[in-house]
Amino acid sequence: MSNIAKVFQDLKSRCEGVLIGYMMAGDPNPQTTTRIAEALIKGGIDILEVGLPFSDPIADGPTIQASSVRALAAGTSPIKVLEIVKQVKLKLDVPIIIMTYYNPVFRIGVERFCRLARDCMVDGLIIPDLPVEEAADYRKAAAAQGLDTIFLAAPSTTNERLAKIIDVSSGFLYLISQYGVTGAKTTVEDSTLRLIKCVKPYTENKIPLAVGFGISKPEHVKKIIQAGAEGAIVGSAFINIVQKNHKDMLQQLKATAAELKAATRTC
Repeated sequence: MSNIAKVFQDLKSRCEGVLIGYMMAGDPNPQTTTRIAEALIKGGIDILEVGLPFSDPIADGPTIQASSVRALAAGTSPIKVLEIVKQVKLKLDVPIIIMTYYNPVFRIGVERFCRLARDCMVDGLIIPDLPVEEAADYRKAAAAQGLDTIFLAAPSTTNERLAKIIDVSSGFLYLISQYGVTGAKTTVEDSTLRLIKCVKPYTENKIPLAVGFGISKPEHVKKIIQAGAEGAIVGSAFINIVQKNHKDMLQQLKATAAELKAATRTC
């Protein structure tokens, strides 16, 4: 059982959902990234999702796009991101996922990238622009290094394709809560809750279900978990705090993570 799967299993036995926190590596600079990661983990996130900055992040909204621009301007490279992950893992033992687009993986080489990721103690990968139909080489390379391959499903995904995505996913299924790109929202739409209930029968007893895009408040997390998801993914809420870069940024990140984590408790 992978470290990611173990977290979902352990927290389910404790009547808790899994809080997955997203941060952009290198924003505002590589030196601060490890401190941000530590603040989020100490605040209570169960799995850390680390974004690898890329110049054309098609799945991301303005908040995460801006964080990627800042990270690239600060000189953050793919290899530097992997080194940051290793630094964090050596201090705090939580599963870490790299979220990247396929171009950096392809340029480095799929097998080499997966090998480097494993050497730097990465637990899983998310590549939103790589469809399952074209992912055979990637899945083989990731499996050889013990990396979970986390694929995404969207509201528009057909039942037939959903079953195919679940079959090749490991760690958890990333369910996109709404049409469009990432970004904090004020409410969780009823359509999102209906979507979770529709997808849940396909993932039941197969793979944990985690929901992202637009989740930014404790009440959002609570609704997502109550609807049947095992995990909630929060990104823009944390990125917004980093963007302001106040002197108490780390304390704010820790406090926000703690509030969101408290909302995952189901009993």
